[in-house]
Amino acid sequence: MRLIRLFPFAAPLALLLPLSANAAWPAGVKAKYMSDCTSAASKSVNPAEANKHCACGADVLEKKFTTQEISQLMDPKTPPTAELGQRALKEISVCRVQK
Repeated sequence: MRLIRLFPFAAPLALLLPLSANAAWPAGVKAKYMSDCTSAASKSVNPAEANKHCACGADVLEKKFTTQEISQLMDPKTPPTAELGQRALKEISVCRVQK
């Protein structure tokens, strides 16, 4: 009975959870990611495939990582922790490029 009274308070919070899962890229960082990624990927695949792969990776990072984690991954001065780097590689691996 007591839980039923809490439902009106818990329901709006539960609905907000999906919104908090998506991170926002820090200003200018997504463009730098896309530029660096496409230039590196274009060395092994055609530019259209490289752009498609990099866009997929950017979308994965945005959906699976917080803004702070994205900042850590993209910080040129300080490399990310090994755990964060491995997690990013694992998540982005769903974006396979067809050669």
